[in-house]
Amino acid sequence: MAHVRYPSPDGPRPDYSETAAPAAKAPTVKTITTDTVRSALRKGFDDFKAAPGYGLFFGGVYVVGGLLLWALSRMVGNAGVLVPLAFAFPLLGPFLAIGLYEVSRRREAGEPLDKSAILGAVFRQRDGQMPFMGVVILFLALCWLVLARVTFALFLSNDAMTNIFTTREAIFTLDGIVMLLIVTGLGAAFALLVFSITVVSMPLLLDREIDVVTATITSVQAVIENLRPMMIWAAIVVAMLVVAMLPAFLGLFIALPVLGHGTWHLYRAVVD
Repeated sequence: MAHVRYPSPDGPRPDYSETAAPAAKAPTVKTITTDTVRSALRKGFDDFKAAPGYGLFFGGVYVVGGLLLWALSRMVGNAGVLVPLAFAFPLLGPFLAIGLYEVSRRREAGEPLDKSAILGAVFRQRDGQMPFMGVVILFLALCWLVLARVTFALFLSNDAMTNIFTTREAIFTLDGIVMLLIVTGLGAAFALLVFSITVVSMPLLLDREIDVVTATITSVQAVIENLRPMMIWAAIVVAMLVVAMLPAFLGLFIALPVLGHGTWHLYRAVVD
């Protein structure tokens, strides 16, 4: 902010009608179509091909995390803990994709893809608004884990909970089917909430000096005003992540960077 120089007592009185720095203009949401979604996905794949090293590096964080979750379930001898954790882990995806956004931003601006500059840009976000969004995402992920566990406890006994993924009788009872439906519905609701508040806000926070509340409102507004194309993008994200996690999480090496780069281009198309 510029320093204000106050005049001497005998000089003219300062004009308080003007501020030292004007307020930042709120982002304007534009209308997009399904063609925009296809274009964003195509550009995301182009970014991955142009800089595969960064995509593989950031995607590797997901792969290692997935393998650690699998090892944890084997260690405790209960595969049931893997399901809610596997659903919660992708909720952190937008926060982990900051580096991918930076790569796409630099390619779009014609800036060099210098490793120290990209990692430095990610590291510098610790002093901005991004950590607040990370706390929100982590809080929602923890809420999902608690609700999933409570749902198990409400519909199944402790013995059934322990063996639900190895005992078919526990799954195909009425309580088991209702429990699975409720857990799936809760997971979808949390995923939709996280998607709505992050699909635009995360790249927006990286791209502009803006507060997290305004960024979140802009993201939700973008989803509401472009509901059909945004839901198509959400479906693409879910489908790619599910398929990518099946072969021992190894597909995330490709799926995550393509989706991360694509999200940046979707943001650039929907925010003026």
